[in-house]
Amino acid sequence: MFQPYLEIIGRSIIVYLFIIVGIRVFGKKELSQLSITDLVFILLISNSVQNAMVGPDNTLIGGIIAAMSLFLVNFLFKQILFKEKKISAFIQGSPVMLIHNGKILEENLKLEKITHEELSAVVREHGVEKIEDVNLAILEVDGNISILSDNFHKSSKRKRRIHKSFTGMGH
Repeated sequence: MFQPYLEIIGRSIIVYLFIIVGIRVFGKKELSQLSITDLVFILLISNSVQNAMVGPDNTLIGGIIAAMSLFLVNFLFKQILFKEKKISAFIQGSPVMLIHNGKILEENLKLEKITHEELSAVVREHGVEKIEDVNLAILEVDGNISILSDNFHKSSKRKRRIHKSFTGMGH
């Protein structure tokens, strides 16, 4: 009686683990910098693995069991990653320095498959005009790129000061 539902649970867990390995193999940059092709890819992947999870069972209960299995395995996986730092580093990777004192670390850029154009765009998004003005740029484990720059801090303070002056006007 429960055999089909246990099969859905097992299939869902296998698909979940497969997708995590796939994301890890194809790079963390894909997580935060979604282009149109990346979005289409994610939508198609989710559609393609749906049948692999539920098999011939397309009932409401089958879908709910698959979803609950994913919630549960995701919760357990996060607990393991929180407690086991070595496993977390293996699965999620570690931060990678891309710029140090205004100099691009070419090997790391190649390793992470980030183009100069992508890096320049991120630098500009952080309010820094030139790469030479960046003290430190780090590709974080979540796929975001952190930028530290003296110029950025000055503009941030200026923005905060302007914001405070506007918020003080209404009081």
